[in-house]
Amino acid sequence: MKKITNPFIISGYEGDLYFCDRCSETQRLRDEISNGNNVALIATRRMGKSGLIHHFFQQPDIQADYYTFFIDIYDTKTLAELVMKLGREIVERLSPHGLTAVKKFWDCVRTLQAGITFSPSGEVSFTLQVGDIKQSNNTLDEIFKYLNSAEKPCIVAIDEFQQIANYPETNMEATLRTYIQQSHNTQFIFSGSQRHTMSQMFISAARPFFQSVSIMHLEAINQTKYDEFAKKHFADAGKQLADDVTENVYAFSNGITWYSQKIFNTLFAQTPVGTTCFGDSIPDTIHYIINTQEYSFKEMMFRLPEKQKNVLTALAKEGQAHAITSGNFIKKYSLSSASSVQAAVKGLLEKDFITHEDGTYRVYDLFLARWLQNN
Repeated sequence: MKKITNPFIISGYEGDLYFCDRCSETQRLRDEISNGNNVALIATRRMGKSGLIHHFFQQPDIQADYYTFFIDIYDTKTLAELVMKLGREIVERLSPHGLTAVKKFWDCVRTLQAGITFSPSGEVSFTLQVGDIKQSNNTLDEIFKYLNSAEKPCIVAIDEFQQIANYPETNMEATLRTYIQQSHNTQFIFSGSQRHTMSQMFISAARPFFQSVSIMHLEAINQTKYDEFAKKHFADAGKQLADDVTENVYAFSNGITWYSQKIFNTLFAQTPVGTTCFGDSIPDTIHYIINTQEYSFKEMMFRLPEKQKNVLTALAKEGQAHAITSGNFIKKYSLSSASSVQAAVKGLLEKDFITHEDGTYRVYDLFLARWLQNN
């Protein structure tokens, strides 16, 4: 394991030592998968869904008993992009298992064979680009044939699964549902951050995935558990953490894992060995983080249409907004009309600047929200 300078990881997964708690969630995934169930893992963005899946995949029994594959399809717009990501992931994950494992996949996927090469030294390369995939449906069929014939049971995790609802291909949900129903050697984890869309996909009787999964909502890590985690890493580095720090960080971050990690990452870096980090340093730390992102924030705001910019600022100042088309809200923030607010909100949702959950609108990026509140 590589040496980690700062134990509060804000990108990727670096192993059990740097992963906080989620013991019950990891066991829940193990129970569901081992009993033949597919899972829809739903939570707000940056709560730690992908980290949990990677942590689950790294459990010794899972590594021993399964092939595990993870793809993030947040930036995909077509089936071709999905199958390319899945094909690349399968090749990369099978490579450590030897040429025999990769060649079994190669034998199944005739439409990808031209882009999978084997060097004389035994290294495998996946060189295809999206434009090289001409028969997406055929490739998807071949990939599922491989999954059904793999030497070990497989687990496929698809992050930001709600994206398939936006693909231009017709009946995409029904197509995938049919393949998944026929998969006797593979279990699936569908994770997503657009909670309303994900819930509709799996609980609406009119949708193909209705009642096809066990639904698992991921909530914030227990504050006490996180406090123990943070204090241990500070102590291991010869630093101390005051009792009020985690509580104050949670108050800002709403317990959302990435924001807690980002603040603690900075607090850890700013605390000299042999000293104590106190809660009164948190406002300055948040201010420091926001300052490092101010240029990006200004660029984002510059590129927004004026009405979207005004509504985004109003939502930031409101914090948790409900009746956003009411006369009171419009008057309070000097907005033009209910129809213009609705149009702006639609655009902001499409661009992922804001979230809408349980009837509440808020700015997705908490640091951006604080910056807007102060400007």
